[in-house]
Amino acid sequence: MDISIVVPLYNEAESLPHLAEWIDRVMKEHGFSYEVVMVDDGSKDESWQVIEKLHASNPAYRGIKFRRNYGKSAALNTGFCAVQGDVVITMDADLQDSPDEVPELFRMIKEDHYDLVSGWKKKRYDSKLAKNIPSKFFNGTTRMLSGIKLHDFNCGLKAYRRDVVKSIEVYGEMHRYIPVIAKWAGFGKIGEKVVQHRKREFGVTKFGMNRFINGYLDLISIMFMSKFGKQPMHFFGAVGSLSFLVGFVALVVVLCLRLASRISLTNSVWFYLSMLFILMGTMLFLAGFVSELVCRNSPTRNQYLIEKEL
Repeated sequence: MDISIVVPLYNEAESLPHLAEWIDRVMKEHGFSYEVVMVDDGSKDESWQVIEKLHASNPAYRGIKFRRNYGKSAALNTGFCAVQGDVVITMDADLQDSPDEVPELFRMIKEDHYDLVSGWKKKRYDSKLAKNIPSKFFNGTTRMLSGIKLHDFNCGLKAYRRDVVKSIEVYGEMHRYIPVIAKWAGFGKIGEKVVQHRKREFGVTKFGMNRFINGYLDLISIMFMSKFGKQPMHFFGAVGSLSFLVGFVALVVVLCLRLASRISLTNSVWFYLSMLFILMGTMLFLAGFVSELVCRNSPTRNQYLIEKEL
C-alpha cells in the first residue's frame, strides 16, 4: 500500500464528508493505493456515524473510536499503530490542511528519502494575537533547543516513512514535538514543505491558550528524556553527588571551626546549610536510583479504551 492517512478528530461531523471526497479525488488522480484511518477522540456529535457511512461506501476508510476524549497525541499514536502504508500522512479533520499537498509529500519521502517531512503554514489565517505570535515564539524556542530547523513544529500536515511511526511513541500532549521525538529515535533526515493553510469552514478550534503552557512543559520533558531517559542516574546522580560533596566539605570546615572554638554549631547558619546540602544530595541520588529502576516502564501510559473499531 502506498499511503496511509491518519486523521485524528473531535466533533468534526460536518467537515468529514468534504474531507473524504477531497482525499478520494486526489488519490484517484495520482493512482495511489491508500487507506484512511480516522481516529474519533470521543466526539459528542455525529462524527462516528459519518465514519461508519464512509466505511460502508469505501472499505479504504477505517475508524477507531475512543470511549472518551484522550487528546490528539493519543489519537495519533493509536493511528500509527494501525497503519499499513509505506508512507504515512497525518492531517487534521477541519479542512485547514489540504489533501492536494499529499502527492508532493509522498514524493519527498520516496524519492528524496526523507524520514519525516513537516508542513509549514507560511501564510496563516489564524488570529495574530491568539495564535500567530505565540506560535512563532514557541517554534523559535523549540528550534533553538532541539537543533531542528523547522518553522512550524505544530503543523498537523506531516509525512513519515512507515518505520518512523512504528518506532516512536507519542503520549500526553507531545504531538507538537514529533520531529524532536523522531530525531531522538535516530531518524535525522527531517525536511519541510510550505503548505497551504485554509480558513476553518465548520465548527470551532479545539485548542486554547493553555496549549502553549503545556507545550513548554512537554518540551522540557522531551529534552530531559532525550538526554537522560535511559539513564536518569547520570542527571540525578551527578547533581546529587555535587550537592553532597559541597555539603560535606562545608560540614568539615564548620566542625574544624567549632573545634577551634571559633563558632557555635547551634548558632551557625553554615552548619544548617551544610546539612541541607548533604540531605539534598542524598535525596537526589536516591531519586536517580529509583528512576533508573523505573526508567519509563509504565505499562499503562499508552493504553486507551477503544469503544468501536472498523
